[in-house]
Amino acid sequence: MIKRYGEPVRVGRKYKYRPGAYAILTRGDDVLLTFQADPFYEFQLPGGGIDPHENPIPALHREVMEETGWRISIRRHIETYRRFVFMPEYGIWAEKICHIYHGHPTLRISDPTEAGHTDLWAPASSAVAMLKNPADAEMLQRYLG
Repeated sequence: MIKRYGEPVRVGRKYKYRPGAYAILTRGDDVLLTFQADPFYEFQLPGGGIDPHENPIPALHREVMEETGWRISIRRHIETYRRFVFMPEYGIWAEKICHIYHGHPTLRISDPTEAGHTDLWAPASSAVAMLKNPADAEMLQRYLG
């Protein structure tokens, strides 16, 4: 059974199935985060939606590159969780299936190419509190031990 986070499912509301892949990317005692300025103004784990017929790992590489400009090396899958949430950038209610991986950045190619995103290295001790999504914060806390 997949652990669920977030608000309860509302009867009668239609949710679009939206799988995604996200990464805890570490370098020494730091964690790479992305800051999404629009529409959220919040720090997040880098990653995003898995396109139809796309596998999670290639999707994660693509999303991290778009949001941070970094190429990455994936070490292992940490956990998968689900949450039901409104996605204002798409104007939909979604059932998100979030695959969380651990990896390391290997090479910074460019600035983020996705509009409204900025990459930021944060001390791991601060990064947990910076993440607005409680599930992502719990995944990072659990990874850090």
